[in-house]
Parts: sequence; C-alpha cells; structure tokens
Amino acid sequence: MAIKICIVIALLLSIIIPFGSFLYSKKTKGGFKAALSFNVFLFFGVLVIANIMMFTGNVSATSTATEAATSTASWQYIAAALSTGIGSIGGGIAVAASASAALGAISEDSSIMGKSLIFVAMAEGVCLYGLIISLIILSK
Repeated sequence: MAIKICIVIALLLSIIIPFGSFLYSKKTKGGFKAALSFNVFLFFGVLVIANIMMFTGNVSATSTATEAATSTASWQYIAAALSTGIGSIGGGIAVAASASAALGAISEDSSIMGKSLIFVAMAEGVCLYGLIISLIILSK
C-alpha cells in the first residue's frame, strides 16, 4: 500500500513541479533548457520507478494464457485495431493534402469554398469507414 502511495505522489510531483520550473525559467537566462531537462529527468525517473515496482512480482505462464492467445477473439481485436489505425493514418494523409490545397484555393477565390470542403469531407470519410469496419469486426 505504501508503494502505491509513493508512486501516486511521484506522479503528482512530476505534474506539479515542471509548471513551477517553467515559471521560474522565464526569469533566468537559459532557464527553459534547464526546466526542460529537469522535466525529462523527472518523467523518466518516475517511469523507471513505476516499471521497477510493476515488474518485481513472480510471473508464470498458464494454460489459459496460451488458450487466450490462440483464440479468435484476439485476432478480432488485432483486426479491429489495424482497420481503425490504418484507416486513420490514411485519412490523416488525405486530409493533410486536400485541406492545404483547399486553403490555397480559397485564398485565391473564396467562391469555391463549398467545393473544396466536399473534398476534405471525403478524405475524412476514410477514417469513418475504418471505424465502421472495426465495429463490424467486433460485433461478430
């Protein structure tokens, strides 16, 4: 119980202390670099402590773990994650290209705003299709 309280306190300090160091860094020269290095040190320190606390127990593989790994449910979760992730990445690439082109076209001629927004919305539809496919996979 005391270990959990120490981890919670360390996590809260890793959130609170960097704000104070950034406020202090505005007053000194080169303070932002010192505040950033302090923040990184504190973050990775808490990360290492949490990993040490988490992995100090005994670990044993049981037959239920191997049965769960070979079941079809795990493959469904992987397929749903891949369809959502790859669809979102593709949609992000498409929106980046079409939105920047749409903004350039709108800056030259504001009357084509409706036409350009249609192309941006079609690019966002790719993300929704990936999400719908993952929901279909998970519903079976």
